[in-house]
Amino acid sequence: MKNNEALRCLLCKKPKCSLQGCPVHTPVPECMALYRADKLDEAGAILFQNNPLSAITSQVCDWRQFCYGNCVLNVKKIPVRWYEIEQEISDRYLFQHRLVRVSDELKGRRIALVGTGPVGLASAVWLYQAGAEITLYDANLRLGGVLRYGIPGFRLNKKYVDVYESMFFLAGMLFRGGVKVGRDISLAELSASYDAVLVGAGAEKPATLNIPGEERSVQALPFLKDPSAFKMGPKVIVIGGGNVAMDACRMARSLGYETWVYYRKTFENMPANPGEVEAAQYEGVRFKLFQAPVELKEDGVVFRDCVNDMDADGKIVTRILDDTDHFVPCDTLITAISERPDYDMLKGLPVKMDASGKPVWNEGQKLEGLPNVWVAGDFCLGATTVVEAVASARVAVENIKQTL
Repeated sequence: MKNNEALRCLLCKKPKCSLQGCPVHTPVPECMALYRADKLDEAGAILFQNNPLSAITSQVCDWRQFCYGNCVLNVKKIPVRWYEIEQEISDRYLFQHRLVRVSDELKGRRIALVGTGPVGLASAVWLYQAGAEITLYDANLRLGGVLRYGIPGFRLNKKYVDVYESMFFLAGMLFRGGVKVGRDISLAELSASYDAVLVGAGAEKPATLNIPGEERSVQALPFLKDPSAFKMGPKVIVIGGGNVAMDACRMARSLGYETWVYYRKTFENMPANPGEVEAAQYEGVRFKLFQAPVELKEDGVVFRDCVNDMDADGKIVTRILDDTDHFVPCDTLITAISERPDYDMLKGLPVKMDASGKPVWNEGQKLEGLPNVWVAGDFCLGATTVVEAVASARVAVENIKQTL
């Protein structure tokens, strides 16, 4: 046992960290007890089976919201740093692990996974263990989705994605990179060719600001995928308050640009992991709050002031103030206001859609209208965290097992 933090854990019989905090309900007390007994391989096997991405989620997860924030010792302001121990156990296990078949319940079944981000990686492990033959499809040339192309290397070393490539290759899985479903091959074709299809494509379609001059801006996700593809000036402004905005501003700052984040609400309203906001500030990113962009010019942005008001129901709402326009010079504007799934692959198919244009699925996340297509992660939840995507993948995988 390397981390003495484990000795502070109370090994709760009804652990809030697991049952209420963690989206995948990581069995913290069981694994903590094994860690104390120096049974790291046993603990690693349990963590990997519960969450095949535990070595990744323990690094990029919002632990303040999940396990750490729900530790019973938080009452005394001394919660246990389980995420550190989970990282140690999972790191050791992942890099020495080789996939094996655990059961034959899906033996002979051919399953296609669309998207190789968190949903695709976790689902591939579970379905392979159950005996299925797996083919992974991705528009990118390499496996990993947002883990490879979205989260910067200073937050997640790409060796943690590379290891799954090696693991899947040795297991005999097939990877079809550079294939965009809906363009190069239809979802209907996949549905007809495989016993089951699980769509776990990420939320990669950026929302727009709908302001004059927006075409001059840089979208955050393409910037994060390949920063060298963009020619930017000395001063960069990032619009947004989510994790993608934090990744973009930290990336810009790491490249030497004077970097600002402009956000229309307060720090408390930011959906980003608070730790990422703190990291950005520590690295020199500066923040300007209660600012909404209204026009992008060649040499800067016109902003309008905002204010928080309380509505009749007592809810805080942010209001943009008229007659407060002011010009802020900058060389490059990066927009990271939100991302949503691309449902173009569903066009022309008999998929039931709701009033907002989203596909409809049942409790097991099976699409309504197609006989053997399931959805998980961002594709059904909207932009979400890695660990929540894994939790969603497990629901779909279990339903696939029950259905086939």
